[in-house]
Order: sequence, then C-alpha cells, then structure tokens
Amino acid sequence: MRYETPLQLAEEAAALDLISEGRVALGVSRGSPEPALRGWEAFGHTGARDPRGADIAREHFDSFMSAVRGDKVVDADPTQGPAGRLRLEPHSPGLDRRIWWGAGSRETAEWTARQGVNLMSSTLLTEATGASFGELQREQIELYRAAWREAGHDWAPRVSVSRSIFPIVSDLDRHFFGLQGQGSSDQVGVIDGFRSTFGKTYAAEPDVLVEQLKADPAIEAADTVMLTIPSQLGVDYNLHILDSFAQHVAPELGWRRNSDGPVAALPA
Repeated sequence: MRYETPLQLAEEAAALDLISEGRVALGVSRGSPEPALRGWEAFGHTGARDPRGADIAREHFDSFMSAVRGDKVVDADPTQGPAGRLRLEPHSPGLDRRIWWGAGSRETAEWTARQGVNLMSSTLLTEATGASFGELQREQIELYRAAWREAGHDWAPRVSVSRSIFPIVSDLDRHFFGLQGQGSSDQVGVIDGFRSTFGKTYAAEPDVLVEQLKADPAIEAADTVMLTIPSQLGVDYNLHILDSFAQHVAPELGWRRNSDGPVAALPA
C-alpha cells in the first residue's frame, strides 16, 4: 500500500470483482523490506514520517477502504449535474468484506480488527519471546478476534495463516524437499530491525504432515491456510504441490473444496 494510488486500486478491485461475479479476495499490506530506499517516493507518495513508510501505507489503506465501501469521496461538479458528493465507480457491494490485511505483529493484528477487515498472517512475525511460531501466531489471532469483538462489527471475519507445506508423494518431491523436512524448526532472525520468528517448513509423507499440522495451534485457530510455494520450480510443479495437498492432506484435516461452497468464518 506504500506504492499504490488508493482510489485507482479501489477502482481496479471493484471492476475485477464485478467481472468475476464477486470472487475477489484481495490481500494487502504495508509490504516487505526492499532494496529501494524510500522507493514509494519514486511513485509520488511523499511525506512519510516512518522510515519504512508504514504511515503512508495506513493512510492509503484508509482511502482505499473508504472508496471500496462506497463512501462519497469527492464533490460533484455542479456544472455537470446535481451538486453533492460522489462515490467512486464502479462500486461492488460486499467487496469490503473480502479485503485482507497482512499483519506481522500483535499490534498490527489488533489494528486490522479495528479496520473491519480480514486477517492474513504470514510465515513470520516480528515477535521473538521464546514461544513457538504457532503459539505466537495463535496469540496474534486471539488478540485480533478480541479486538474485533470490542470494535462491535456485525459480521464474522476470516483468518488465514500461511505455511510452507510440501507433501512428499514422489521421488522428485523427496529430491526437492526431503532434507528440508528433516529436523526443520522455527528460526529467529532480524527483519526491519525487529527480532522476528520465522515458521518452519513442513515436508513429509502425507500421513506425517497431517499429524504435524493438527498439532500446529495457529492452524487450529484459523479458518484458512495459504500455501507458500517456490515459484522458481515452475507452474506445472507448483500445481503438483497444490494437488498433492488437496488430495492427500487437506481432506484428513476436515477441509472442504471450494466447489462445496464459500468458506464459513469461525466465530469471532
């Protein structure tokens, strides 16, 4: 969101949602650290007080969500029609409930709840307390849901977590990921100046994966799991990873295919 022109993004999101008949689920965030120094300024977005541009991102998000919700954002030109205020067009009712914010900390998760959008938690958190990544992320989810209830929103939000999960069902899978799954554990490092916890890689035969994922407290708390996959291995192999998970792992965890209907959010 540091780089986006918020009203243009809202216009594009609404158009895509109308074209796809309400299928858009849009995840946005401040963005990760990058090689460019204050790169958003090259896009014309100046005035950030935060060296990471977090304040720019949140200001842009406010404008974006206002437009997505159909708020009237500009005065009408009285020489062109009736006076008053105008909303952005096109407008897609309901899109605002399918926007997700990518939160990397407990504080940001609570802020996300106050904004009235879904929570998207990634494979790292800018927290390092000695607890496991799954425990930290579970705490983040619980804080988000508590803040949601306190805010008084009248609908149930979605919560997703991301994991690197690779079912090993072939010799090629074992060649690529077999070693990653052996003794894999959470890692602690520094990102953006914060001591952070990075989630481990899950790579094993499907029956082993099922038991490992059942023991992950954040996966238990979420209603959606997103798989992070290595794009450099190509479309065909990535499709194989997704298909292996859908066939051999997901059903054992009680998950349903999208064709069964919309995912129901867990109560906040």
